[in-house]
Amino acid sequence: MEGIYSLKKPDCIKRRKRVGRGNSSGHGSQSGKGHDGQLGRAGRKRRAWFEGGQMPLQRRIPKRGFANYTKKEYQVVNIALIEKLGLSEINPEVLKQQGAITRVDRLVKVLGKGDITRAVKVTADSFSGSAMEKIKNAGGEANLRAKTENEDN
Repeated sequence: MEGIYSLKKPDCIKRRKRVGRGNSSGHGSQSGKGHDGQLGRAGRKRRAWFEGGQMPLQRRIPKRGFANYTKKEYQVVNIALIEKLGLSEINPEVLKQQGAITRVDRLVKVLGKGDITRAVKVTADSFSGSAMEKIKNAGGEANLRAKTENEDN
């Protein structure tokens, strides 16, 4: 029967601190809140970014530039790459498989750098003037991709 009384409570189980029960308890008078001041009052919380009335960091740092939220950012593909792929039909899915673009759901623009010698049907979101001209002169077709409703740049 001795073994049953030698059990010890785990260290993670602690008694809660009972404050405001007299000075002899060790947590009397100010109840662990120190003397007066902001943190000694009721409702003593502060926001994580509060700096005690000092000018906050997010207001001290200079703001520079302009972020245009309506700007369309394209993934660029050149005519030279389309010629190099050697396929008769090019669309964003094919370009993704070949590693030419990173995401199918983003906008794709074909630019006119390089030359094309065969007829290729190209589907993209936008074409430069020279790219469209080179594709049509080679006997190919330049089609605009149908826009989706929830299209994000």
